[in-house]
Amino acid sequence: MANCSEIKMDKNVVTFEYILYSPVTLFGVIFNTVALWVFCLKLGKWTETRVYMISLVLADYTLLLTLPFIMFFHYHEWPIDAFCFAVFGISCMNMPMSMGVITLIALDRYIAIKHPLKAKVIRSPRKAALFCLFVGLCCLVYMITRIQSFKIKEGNVCFYSHSDPNVPHALIKPIVFFFMPLLILLYCSIQVIRCLRKKRNASPHEEKLTQKTIWVVSVNLVTFIICFLPFHVSFLLSYVMKAVRGTECELQNVMHTTSCIANLNCCLDAVCYYMVTKEFQEAATLLPPFNIMQSRCKLTQDLQLQSKAPEMAPLQS
Repeated sequence: MANCSEIKMDKNVVTFEYILYSPVTLFGVIFNTVALWVFCLKLGKWTETRVYMISLVLADYTLLLTLPFIMFFHYHEWPIDAFCFAVFGISCMNMPMSMGVITLIALDRYIAIKHPLKAKVIRSPRKAALFCLFVGLCCLVYMITRIQSFKIKEGNVCFYSHSDPNVPHALIKPIVFFFMPLLILLYCSIQVIRCLRKKRNASPHEEKLTQKTIWVVSVNLVTFIICFLPFHVSFLLSYVMKAVRGTECELQNVMHTTSCIANLNCCLDAVCYYMVTKEFQEAATLLPPFNIMQSRCKLTQDLQLQSKAPEMAPLQS
């Protein structure tokens, strides 16, 4: 039986990580800092979208701050210790938190579009905050159980050598935090797109808003799948290989590569904030880096007018 501690990290994978994480960390921190400043300080009225966006920004921001440490751990082949556990805990908690908030956004959007009358009763900023708090507590419990499952062996590298997946909660992350949200996202997105396509618009302006909304929903769903599906499929494959063959060492580099792709999402979210939310665009254009972008985004309209086009928010994480 192969010993995972004997399998060294592929240098090409580490190089790929550096090439991807360096710009993602730089631009992700800049964009998410601006997003946090806008959503917390520059918007007046508290809405469901604002609550969800702040929760998503915080999840993305904290995940971004772990990326330099991950590169450091892999470059120095850092062992699993208390420092490793601290960084791993933050990363482990905030990826499912991001996916959970995305699911809440999709449900909120679906209710606003398909059931506009009930939405006035069901939706509120306070309820949105409670939903986000519930998701956060679930992620905290998962993080604690994940860390407790670690089996530290000599030669294990932080964020590379994984714990024994032959435990029941090993399936929690891919099933509860990805595949279930994915089904919800697919259903809500398809229903929203169908509803908008059937909508008869009274003016070219409303037609443009509708087409923009359909494009945003479609692109965000595809991005969610591209970022998160490879990692969670590889996670399930490692569980199967461990159960059948007793080892999943061959998938270590695959899981590492797909996790890099998954973390790319924490930077893509901030780009979508600017493209979709009018209030964010207006406030962000006060900063020099966004002045050039403003001329390219003049067609972006306020997607939060429920009477014309239901309140929209980016579907990513």
